[in-house]
Parts: sequence; structure tokens; C-alpha cells
Amino acid sequence: MRPLLILAVSLALGACATAPGPGPDTGRGTPPPAAKPDRSAAGAPGSDRYKHSVDAGPDDRRDVSSQPEPVPKVEPRSAYGNPDTYTVWGQTYQVLPTAEGYHEEGLASWYGRKFHGYRTSSGEAFDMYRFTAAHRTLPLPTYARVTNLDNGKSLVVRVNDRGPFHSDRIIDLSWAAAVRLGIEQHGTGRVRVEALTANNDPTPNKSDGRVPTAVRAAVDSPPPATASAAAPTAGDGDLYLQAGAFQALDGARALEKRLREQLRLPVSVRQPASGHLYKVWLGPFASNEDRDRARHTVTQAGFAAPISVNP
Repeated sequence: MRPLLILAVSLALGACATAPGPGPDTGRGTPPPAAKPDRSAAGAPGSDRYKHSVDAGPDDRRDVSSQPEPVPKVEPRSAYGNPDTYTVWGQTYQVLPTAEGYHEEGLASWYGRKFHGYRTSSGEAFDMYRFTAAHRTLPLPTYARVTNLDNGKSLVVRVNDRGPFHSDRIIDLSWAAAVRLGIEQHGTGRVRVEALTANNDPTPNKSDGRVPTAVRAAVDSPPPATASAAAPTAGDGDLYLQAGAFQALDGARALEKRLREQLRLPVSVRQPASGHLYKVWLGPFASNEDRDRARHTVTQAGFAAPISVNP
């Protein structure tokens, strides 16, 4: 039954850091060219990739400390790796219709040399020297900011693969990303993952001269709200902040509890009827000024900067 299961997932997703024809000892064959994705490749998420209990970094340990981070940009969904649902090892996963608002905390792991050059679920070749990652349900590709909660280091990665299929982990980082975040030596690390979305209107950025103006994630505090004809007025009671969005209710409840206990702010968990995420909202606030003060309080306490939302 396992070969049939693996083949079925292969047809839906393509290869996840794997290749046709397992080779001796490693369970892998010769890395295929990245230009021609093979949907019938032997192996898929949960097969060849996870036969290895131990991975390693490269022999050529390049310095990635000054390597530019990926800049979020609008990209079409990959032709591979984006089915509505897929099943691995008896567990069914639902690919999110959009990455907007995704925010989760948990364990990150990493993968490197044993998978370098093999196809990812998106059909691209895995390059351990690039800042990429694998995620179970975010659309491919998605840009995300990953923050190491133990040392505060933060990095933008491009999600182009599926995994990790271990219940205690939420993201699998490339070797380069793990090094940059200080996770490589530990194998895993506690992280916050925040999806980024962008538009096509670039503005100057010191790293490479281009960065989207509409990065919609809890990364940096947004500028103070300005008055406009469409802006809600004091007393409307419909001013909120979104502190996070989670696939699992447990994650949303955990953040709700931390915010309530540490900051004594009004907080609740919401799931719109048409949504797929549990959203943690702060408020309502009587005015934009009150909402901005609450945002400042949240960020000063070490939480990711929440975004302004209205019901």
C-alpha cells in the first residue's frame, strides 16, 4: 500500500526534493535538471526525503552572512505543488487559498546536502545556498519572514517546497537560512513565521534598490494612521488590530492567552465564515490614536507588530 500511496501523492504534487530512481544507500538517484518537472517522479512528500534521519551542511561552507534576502514580489502560483488537498502518511493537508494573514510560531528544522539539486514540490531544484523553505500548506511560492525567537534574528525566505511532515515542526529551512538564523548547529529552533504579500509598486531599499510598498505582515510597525474621509471616527467601535493568524486553534489560543496575561489588552480569536485561519484580534478601540498606542505597546513587549483591521 505504501508504494501506491507515494505514487498517488506524486501525481498530485510532483517531487519534493526527490528524483526518479532511488540510488544505492541514499534512496536517491541522479539529480534531474530543474527545467523539466516530472509529475510522475518516484517519491513525494513523505517518501524519499524522509528516509534520512540525519542531514548535513555542505562541504563548501559559503559565507551567507551578507547574502541578500529575497525581496517579496508578485508571482503566479506554481504549476506544481498546489493541489487543494494532499495526503502524506495518512494525514491530509489543505493548501491555503491565500498566504495573507498567516502567522504561526513553532519549531523549524532544516535540510541541506542530501537534497541539494533535487526537485522541490514546486518543480524547482532545491539549492541549499539560497534562502528558501518548505511548508505544508502555504501556497507555492510564498515569501515569509522567519524570526528565531531565541536570538531575535530574522530573515525573509521564499517557500517553494512541501514539508516538514513531523507534527512538532512548522517549517523546514534551507541550510543557508538555518545558518543565517543561528539554527544550523542546534538542528531545530523556535521560530515565528509570518507570510508576506506584495504589490508591484517598488520603492528604494538599501539592500538592492527595490522593495514592495505593500508588505502585509507583522514585520515593522506601520506608520501612524492619518485622518481621511474614509477613516473610521472615534466611537465607531470597529477599530481592531490583528496580532496573528493560525491554521490551528491551539496556536491562536496560545497567543490570545499571552497577550491577555502580559498586556491586559482586550483580545479574542475569530474565524470568519469564509476564512481558513483563526485570527487573533485586539480591540475594539475607540479611536485611531488608541489603536496606535496599543500597537506600540504590543511591539514594545516583543510581539510582532499587529496590522490594522476592521470587521
